[in-house]
Amino acid sequence: MRPRGAREITGLTGTRIWAVGHEPEEVRTACAPDGTGLVTVGGCLATAQELQEARAAGERGDVAGAMRMPGSFLTVVRDRDGVRVAGDRAGVVTVYWLPQGDGVLWATAAAPLAALTGARAQLSLLLGAFALTGVDGLAGHSLFHGVRRVPPGHVLLLPDHGPAHTVPAFEDSRPVPPGEGIERLRDAVQTAVGRRARAAMRLSADLSGGIDSSSITCLAAGHRPLLAVTYTDAHLADDDDPRYARRIADAVAGIRHQVVDGGAAGVGHFDGLEDVRGLPWTDTPSFTLGLLAIKDAQFVPVVAHGSDAHLTGRGGDDVLDAVRSHPVDLYRAGHRVEALRRAAGYARVKRSGVHRMWGELLRTARVGYPQALAALAASLARPPAAVRPYGPAPWEAMRWCSATAALPWLTRGGRRALSVLVETRAAQADPHVTPARLHERLGLELMADGHATFDTIARTRWNVPLHAPFLDTTVVDSALAIPPGDRVRPGTYKALARPVFDGLVPGFVLYRPTKTTFATSVYAGLRRNAPVLRGVIGGSALAGAGLIDASRALADLERAVNGLPAPLAGLHALVVTELWLAGLDTAHHTWWETEEEDVPCP
Repeated sequence: MRPRGAREITGLTGTRIWAVGHEPEEVRTACAPDGTGLVTVGGCLATAQELQEARAAGERGDVAGAMRMPGSFLTVVRDRDGVRVAGDRAGVVTVYWLPQGDGVLWATAAAPLAALTGARAQLSLLLGAFALTGVDGLAGHSLFHGVRRVPPGHVLLLPDHGPAHTVPAFEDSRPVPPGEGIERLRDAVQTAVGRRARAAMRLSADLSGGIDSSSITCLAAGHRPLLAVTYTDAHLADDDDPRYARRIADAVAGIRHQVVDGGAAGVGHFDGLEDVRGLPWTDTPSFTLGLLAIKDAQFVPVVAHGSDAHLTGRGGDDVLDAVRSHPVDLYRAGHRVEALRRAAGYARVKRSGVHRMWGELLRTARVGYPQALAALAASLARPPAAVRPYGPAPWEAMRWCSATAALPWLTRGGRRALSVLVETRAAQADPHVTPARLHERLGLELMADGHATFDTIARTRWNVPLHAPFLDTTVVDSALAIPPGDRVRPGTYKALARPVFDGLVPGFVLYRPTKTTFATSVYAGLRRNAPVLRGVIGGSALAGAGLIDASRALADLERAVNGLPAPLAGLHALVVTELWLAGLDTAHHTWWETEEEDVPCP
C-alpha cells in the first residue's frame, strides 16, 4: 500500500518515504552508503555545505541543528539508533503520526492517516479553535480521532528499539543582546528572501503597502526583477495601503507593479462559496476560502507572469513585533515599573482605562498557566453571566486565556465539551511557561497554518507555490532570541523593523504610522453573500452535533448584514470550518492505492 500518486524517496534505511505533490528538486538528500544521513522535502534553500553540516548535526542527535537551514521543509534524519522526523519551528510543515501494528506511519497531512482508520473529525477541537484564545487546543493531537500531531518545534523519534514518541527539538532561545539579535534577524531574513529570489525564474510578490509585504518585496527586488500585486476595492481605494504600494513601486528599481481592483473584477469577500464540491480542500480549515474570489483575481496577473514563486509578508506580525501580554512577562521577571508603564501605554493607544489594564496584568502575573486554564474550564461549565462584547476588550490581551465573542453561540453541550477540553489541557500545561512566550507560540502556529493552507490552495488552483520568509525556522529562531520586551518600543508601530531593514527598504515604509483595516470590505462581503452564508450556517454540522445554536450565529450574521457590530472573525471562522466539514473526504481510495495499481493522482 502506498499514497495515491506517490513517488518513493530512497537513501535512508529503516523507513520508507513517499513524496506526493512535490517536484523532484524539492527533495534533497545527504546520505551515506550505510543508509544513514538526512533527507529534506519541501523548500530547503541550504547550500551543499550547509546540507552536509545539517547531516552531521542530525547524526549527533542535534535535530534542531539539522532543522536550522534556510527555507521551509520537512527534515528526516537516520542515525545508528533510529529515525527522527520534524517539520519546521513555526508549523508551516507539520508532522502527524499513527501507530500501526509494530510500526508507525507518519505524514505531513492528517487526512491520509485518518483515511486508514476511518477516523472522524474531532468537533470539539474545531470549535475550540475559534471559540477560545490562549488555549493549545491541538497540543499533540490532530483534528482527527487517533491521529497524533508533532507540535511545531518538536521531533518525532522512531527508535529501532522502543516506542515512538515526541520531544522538543528546541530549548527556549537564549536571550541575546539587542544589537546581536537584530544582526542575526537581519541576516536570516535577507538570506530567506535572497535565496528564494535567486532560485526563481519568474518571481512575484504581494505588495499591500504595509511594512511586512513591502519589506519582503523590496528585498527580493534587489536580487531579481519581479511583479508586485496590490489589491484594492471601493472601500480601500482612499486608504493608505494603495498609496504606499504605488510609492514603493516608484522608488524601488526592479518592481513591475499591478493593481487589482476588486470592483472592476467583480469580486468580494465570501464570493464563490455556493458549490462546496468545487472548493479547494485543505488539511485544516482555511481562512483563505473567505477570500477565494479575491485571491482568484489577485493571481490572474501572477499566472500571466508565469511566476514560479510568489512571496508574501505573512509572519511579519509575529517576528517584528511582540504580543500584547509581554508586560506580564516583564512584571514576573521583576521589571515591575516598566511593565506597568508599557501596559499604561497600551491602554492609552486603545483608549481604555489604565487601572483596568493594570488590574488584569496583576491578576495574570499572580497565577500560573495551569491555574488559569482550570479557571476557564470552570467558567465554561456554567452558563455565561452576560452577553460578551463583539470584540475583545483591550485588557484581555493581558490574560492567559479566555473565550471569544463566539461564546454566546455555544449550547450547554458545547460549553461542556470545551470545558472538558480546557480541563484536560490544564492537567498537561507547562507551569513554567510565561504569557508572552505562550501567546507568541500559539500566534506563530496559527499564522503558519494559515500560510500552509493558502499555499496548498495556490499550488492546486493556480499552480504557483507560496513563500513566507518570515516563517522560516532560521528567521523565527533569530526573532525569538530577542526577548519580547526588546521587540517593542512603546508608541512605535513595529519598531523592530527599523533597525532590521534600515538601508534595505525605503525609510518611509519603516516609519509609516498607519495600519489599514479591512472591516468595511468584510461587512460588504457578508451583505453581498448573505443568502449563501445563511445556508452554510443554517446547515451547520457543529449545530447538528449539539455544540452550537445556529440561530444565534445567524442572528450575528444578520447584525453584520445590517452594518451593526458583529463578531466578524468568529463568523469567518465558523463559515470556513463548516465548509471544511462539508468537503471532508477520508475515504480510503481517495488517499491510498496498492503498489500494483497504476492510478493517476486525482
